[in-house]
Amino acid sequence: MAISCDSFNEDTNQVIGRHQKNKNHIEQLFKIRDWCHKYNVLFKINTVVNTYNHDEDMTEEINNLNPIRWKVFQCLLLEGENAGPEALRNASRFYISEDVFNTFLERHNNVPSLIPESNAKMQNSYLILDEYMRFLDCRSGSKIPSKSILDVGVDNALKFSGFDECMFKKRGGIYKWSKEADKLSW
Repeated sequence: MAISCDSFNEDTNQVIGRHQKNKNHIEQLFKIRDWCHKYNVLFKINTVVNTYNHDEDMTEEINNLNPIRWKVFQCLLLEGENAGPEALRNASRFYISEDVFNTFLERHNNVPSLIPESNAKMQNSYLILDEYMRFLDCRSGSKIPSKSILDVGVDNALKFSGFDECMFKKRGGIYKWSKEADKLSW
């Protein structure tokens, strides 16, 4: 189970939109972790490093939570998705440079579960499907849809997806993500 946690500071969570009235995001995170342990579910945390949390030291909390993976992403801007005039929500105010991202990573380099994903690693190493079952090619910095897999099949649509299988493997895209995976030798 992957849970998003971009800050362990409630004020920061409020600024970035992770705050819910009458609910403490951090307390909920620990409850979910406990449930995952109780029911033998692998527990993963995703963090997007951005303008508001890049100075935070999350080492102690992440080590206490002890996720199987802590995926740390650099805020990625995609034209039409979260940037530009056609975006429903503009994330430009969250964007940080690669140097700022690397400083965050250096601060957390002793966290055993840390899996960093810069924009360069992320941009073409994920397969993204939209609501019309089209792969979205993000190589140009904007989303260019393939034909629908419902119309042309997965193999044909994949040819226009921009998916970089080598980068997928290089960023650690193949990993133990289920109890069943214990039987596999990745």
